[in-house]
Amino acid sequence: MEEFDRLVSIFERLRGPGGCPWDAEQDHKSISLSVIEEAYELFDAIHTGDIEHIREELGDILLQVVFHSIIARNQGEFTIVDVINGLADKLVSRHPHVFADTRVEGSKEVIRNWEKIKQREGGKSGRGSILDGIPDSLPSLLAARKIQSVVSRVGFDWQDASGVIEKIKEEIDELGEALDAGNTNSAQEEIGDLLFSMVNLARLLKLDPESALRGTNRKFRKRFLAIEKEAERRGIELDEMTLGEMDRIWEMAKR
Repeated sequence: MEEFDRLVSIFERLRGPGGCPWDAEQDHKSISLSVIEEAYELFDAIHTGDIEHIREELGDILLQVVFHSIIARNQGEFTIVDVINGLADKLVSRHPHVFADTRVEGSKEVIRNWEKIKQREGGKSGRGSILDGIPDSLPSLLAARKIQSVVSRVGFDWQDASGVIEKIKEEIDELGEALDAGNTNSAQEEIGDLLFSMVNLARLLKLDPESALRGTNRKFRKRFLAIEKEAERRGIELDEMTLGEMDRIWEMAKR
């Protein structure tokens, strides 16, 4: 594809003699955080529905793929062609119901087959658990959802949301007991259990807990900004306001 070849050639020039000193100095580790940052920027663009922003952020994700591939080629590790062919082979291998004779009954069976195929693939055979492929570096909410999603594919899951709601009530009671006992370590553990259960509830309701929390964060910021603006209007510092005054402004912002 002419456009893709142009992109690769631009990177080759940036990394080559007479190119950009900064680009030439980079390695896999030095730009590794950029992948995470760009992924979150794409996530934000998708959830705000900004199509032009989505297009731009997809380009930034592609930039990371090409950048790492050029670095790898320079080091004799692999090339962008290897990356593309590896992905194509994986898609064919994991969709035997499309590219082979396997028959499936709906998307749930597709997902179960996907996990079984992953376990059989080269490079995956050394894993002792179906959870081994989940990176430790994932944000905790995302990791919890991923863990729950993976085990659900082999049948380890709640039957419906009502069971999780009862579990959440149980975890709240256990947290209260830990607080009453003054056991900080136990309280931290129970808060973790409660958060994990809340993620499970969101997943069963087909909601994204990360999006839910981000929405609440935005709502909180907006309402607290109303308090800040009122303090500024009065010509006072925030800490000069009483909690009661702040609560009244908060409730007005809610309405």
